[in-house]
Amino acid sequence: MSIEVYRDAWGVPHLRAADPDELAFAQGRVTARDRAWQLEVERHRAQGTTAAFLGAAELGWDTFARRSRLTDTARRCFERLERDDAPTAAWVRAYVDGVNDGLAEGALRAPEFAETGLAPGRWEPWTPLAVWLSTHILFAGFPTKLWREEVARRLGEEWTELFATDGPGTAGSNGWLVAGERTASGAALVAGDPHRFIEAPGVYQQIRLACPAYDVVGIAVPGIPGLGHFGHTGPVAWAITNAMADYQDLYRERLRRLPDGGVEAYGPEGWRPAAAHTETIEVAGGEPVVVEVIETDRGPVIIGVDDEPATAAWEAVSLRYPPRVTGQLGFGVLPALLRARTVADVDAALDGWIEPVNVVLAADTEGGLLHRVAGHVPVRDKANSLRIVPAWNPAHDWAAEPAPLPRAEVSGHAVMANARGLAAPLGIEFAPPHRAVRIDALLGASAEWTPETTTAVHRDTDNPSAARLLAAVARAGEHLSPAASPAAPALSPAASAVRDRLLAWDRRMDAESTDAGLYAAVRAAVVRRLAAHEAFEALREPAPYPEVFRPWLALGPRVAYALETLLVAGPVPAADVDRIVREALEEVGAGEPPAAWGVTHRLAPWQALPDADDAQWPGLGGDHDCVLSTSSVPGWTDRSARASAARYVWDLADRERSGWVVPFGASGVPGDPHHRDQLPLWLRGELAPVTTDWQYLTKEQG
Repeated sequence: MSIEVYRDAWGVPHLRAADPDELAFAQGRVTARDRAWQLEVERHRAQGTTAAFLGAAELGWDTFARRSRLTDTARRCFERLERDDAPTAAWVRAYVDGVNDGLAEGALRAPEFAETGLAPGRWEPWTPLAVWLSTHILFAGFPTKLWREEVARRLGEEWTELFATDGPGTAGSNGWLVAGERTASGAALVAGDPHRFIEAPGVYQQIRLACPAYDVVGIAVPGIPGLGHFGHTGPVAWAITNAMADYQDLYRERLRRLPDGGVEAYGPEGWRPAAAHTETIEVAGGEPVVVEVIETDRGPVIIGVDDEPATAAWEAVSLRYPPRVTGQLGFGVLPALLRARTVADVDAALDGWIEPVNVVLAADTEGGLLHRVAGHVPVRDKANSLRIVPAWNPAHDWAAEPAPLPRAEVSGHAVMANARGLAAPLGIEFAPPHRAVRIDALLGASAEWTPETTTAVHRDTDNPSAARLLAAVARAGEHLSPAASPAAPALSPAASAVRDRLLAWDRRMDAESTDAGLYAAVRAAVVRRLAAHEAFEALREPAPYPEVFRPWLALGPRVAYALETLLVAGPVPAADVDRIVREALEEVGAGEPPAAWGVTHRLAPWQALPDADDAQWPGLGGDHDCVLSTSSVPGWTDRSARASAARYVWDLADRERSGWVVPFGASGVPGDPHHRDQLPLWLRGELAPVTTDWQYLTKEQG
């Protein structure tokens, strides 16, 4: 083979090979060497086999993965890929061959294998597709429909969309494009940062892929060939954010058991056979668990399989999602992006994209600009997007063709930040506009943007979402005295001091700011009291759904993320809101002065094997609605599990002036020099340089 592996000063792999398939093999092999444990965890998650080595805590996910048919869908999609696009199928196979070639060596370096007794397994040609499905199956947030169902049933139909917001289970991103007319170089810049649940090792991998056909730097998803999300080929660069589109549906199914043990489901044509079989989930330290897997004409049954009564029919919920219906996942786009030379090439490639649905920005060295949505959104009744719909009503079927995808012209600059904008016709709930509006304002302040100055946008900690709570804080001290209004007594001196500090605060969530810490403490007290209000009594009981959906169904986080709305337009009377804010000011005023924001707002990454040394994780600036988005759950924890999983600036004038960073490092191996060497950069909001001159890279031997 002609494969050469180089590393830059941060350990980022730069790969060269004679052709794209050999290069895909090299990408798979180097990823397996650097991230063996991570790859195997992701393979097992996709297969629903994590409980076999991580224990019973993983049973909820494994059951969902089995019942949603992730691996079977991946097999179907790969079979169709082989029929329709054999070159891409061969390219994916080459990547998998590389993973299998490097796994044993990578596992020897990763202590987690010995700790859990896990032996590295074997990847199948469809495994990358299964990993992709597993990673993104919850991206469209279909469990929000379960929440709306509970709100309507318990609180009332009029409150169904009360909690609409970028909720605790979704993932967002920032992205922006500055046209050449507004940069110092005269060439475009593409920049941004995906907000994901932070995992260690990180969910993104910096890499360079070079062969005679192309030479691309970008940020890959470990386990997936190519660079689907963020890349720079030299002549063209692209980036994506989550479009917040709605493209998955939940159907209320009527099921019945036949005398022979089979299952039927009631649909628009009456009772029809449903596919049913059992699977066994192995559990480390416990007994195996047998789960039944049922699939109707709508899709796999994910809720209610175990609720079958002794006699008669019962109700359940099925999931319908595009790859399961179409047998397509869009992997043909991945090699096409690597070959792209212009935005027209990127545009044409993305016509084949399926899931998840993304907003895309791209620019090229010829002045071409692109702003569009990519993905598959089914056309169906609006009720499908809001709630669980009856499987037996043909009005809720999908149309044969998907929805047309919006696009827009770019004038000066363009922003994508999950807000209701370009993708509005395709979704129901979007992120609040704060990040998008703030980035737009920052970009509008200069016409001389450079890669270096662009990083200041990444670091911005202004918190616009604080405005409504601060307005309520201001009201708490207006015209209030026992004589004037016994129901609204004057604030104590301590609470008045808290109020005065908050009203003088600059609204920046800087890690070292004690005023930001004070605001967070008052906000937490308000959220707890609102959630405890009698208006929400009906929502306090846990929803009767599997545990894997709990992040979308807990009242506390829902109140926390919808606080802006609930302060002015919820079921809690305005007088009670004012009382709650006063009580929160009194509570904080009477307690110990809150510490600086970064003391409590610390990183809390997910790890398959949690690290006993929790104190190692640093404090963070930013907040949920800041451009520097670092999400916690106000009222319950200041710890941040979601933040920028990578940051990047692609320079179309000179690729060597581009920059990138991930939260930890290029290596997933504890003790490796590049395991967490980028963390200090990431914390400071700085980027590592993109080095593309081979003479400044170190060639790896062997």
